Amino acid sequence: MGADSLDPEKLLQCPYDKNHQIRACRFPYHLIKCRKNHPDVASKLATCPFNARHQVPRAEISHHISSCDDRSCIEQDVVNQTRSLRQETLAESTWQCPPCDEDWDKDLWEQTSTPFVWGTTHYSDNNSPASNIVTEHKNNLASGMRVPKSLPYVLPWKN
Repeated sequence: MGADSLDPEKLLQCPYDKNHQIRACRFPYHLIKCRKNHPDVASKLATCPFNARHQVPRAEISHHISSCDDRSCIEQDVVNQTRSLRQETLAESTWQCPPCDEDWDKDLWEQTSTPFVWGTTHYSDNNSPASNIVTEHKNNLASGMRVPKSLPYVLPWKN
């Protein structure tokens, strides 16, 4: 593909009407409009799978596909994508799950039998962890506040 074929001001011949010379930058828009105006010609043409600007007689489409300049660009893109996909797959396949040392079932059996109570701290005797001896009760409230003796039956904001 030369620089000449990328020139937006280059004049291209319309496949539907040989009298139409259209600038390359307007060509896709013209093709849509002219295809609608010439349905009889449009039915005899096939669109190139590599470049929609290429409208070729149906009988010649297989020859065009095999020799289309844009085919090499598309094929190169496919090759590049395949290579990058292979590299990504290779990178992903080398990852291994780290070993897991957790055993939740074992942890459940080793837990102490004392239930958790919010606002209190329990200390157990280090010599016998199974016999949770509570040595101190402590709450985490700021000084001057106290824990209520019981909860109200009706909450004040529900009235």
